Amino acid sequence: MARISIAPMVDVTDRHFRYFCRLLTKKSMLYTEMITSSAIIHGDRNKLLDFDPFEKPIALQIAGCDKKEIQEAVKIAEAWDYDEINFNVGCPSDRVSGNQMGAALMAYPDMVAEIVESMKKETKKPVTVKHRIGIDGTNVLPNSLPRLVLDKYEDLEYFVKVLSQVGVKHFIIHARIAILEGLSPKENRDIPPLRYEEVYRIKESFPNLFIEINGGIRTIEAIRAHLKQVDGVMLGRVAYENPFLLTEVDQFVEGGQVNNISRREIIEGLIDYVDRFGKDKRMGYNALKNTLGLFHNKRGSRTWRRLLNPPWEEGLYAKDILEKALDILPEDILDERPIDY
Repeated sequence: MARISIAPMVDVTDRHFRYFCRLLTKKSMLYTEMITSSAIIHGDRNKLLDFDPFEKPIALQIAGCDKKEIQEAVKIAEAWDYDEINFNVGCPSDRVSGNQMGAALMAYPDMVAEIVESMKKETKKPVTVKHRIGIDGTNVLPNSLPRLVLDKYEDLEYFVKVLSQVGVKHFIIHARIAILEGLSPKENRDIPPLRYEEVYRIKESFPNLFIEINGGIRTIEAIRAHLKQVDGVMLGRVAYENPFLLTEVDQFVEGGQVNNISRREIIEGLIDYVDRFGKDKRMGYNALKNTLGLFHNKRGSRTWRRLLNPPWEEGLYAKDILEKALDILPEDILDERPIDY
């Protein structure tokens, strides 16, 4: 059977959103936000790495470029018992690539291989790599050329080959190139065209590797189509834009089935979760801010979003907001289940 996962997304896949996702899907692999190796070493580790056991299975995504520092970060993270450690070679942010991290590292496959080898020394958990199909490095990367472009299939194939030779068995490939200068991270998610066929070719070239595809996948039908070509699908923005879709994805995972849960039951699960924050409005808002899409394209969507958006009425806290939602949102939409579609 296949694997479904929810992509690491900065300012989205925090512990609150992961808890919300786990109410919807029991089998998908969840990811942390991208965390730099230096943050793990020098920052507030509990704040960065703690998670609720309810969130499992969960993967930690690490970004960095210093082999020793990344190795140390993996060693530290072992105490948290993540199910997978993922190395970020896909972030297109110029801030990240300018520091020789993220997608910029695709220009240095041998260096990435050394980093992954060092990571594997500190954990018995799977070490996976998330990357793009290529890069347009322009002049961000230090090289003798005024413009570095690695966007041919042969470049991608070589990158995967080098990493597979040091024991990487699982690759998560975003089917766009990363343009490292001139585009924002948001624009890099939309402007470079999707080239799914190249990810399919990687699976054909490396049949023994686990190849997971990412980029622009928004429907159950699209998931089903991709799984005829590759081993797994990683979902990105759709997870917060239309999260109720996640109730259907477990059918693709071994031992899984459609999670026949209603929006009412999901909100009741959120009430139990936010109750732990009591009258801390900031924590309550943070816990709910990425659930705005729960009523995507449904009656009541505007009401739901209005309720959750601050400022909240004086004396109302997260639990109160959710209970109010159950009182005023359409009953038929609250009680709708995936099998009703």
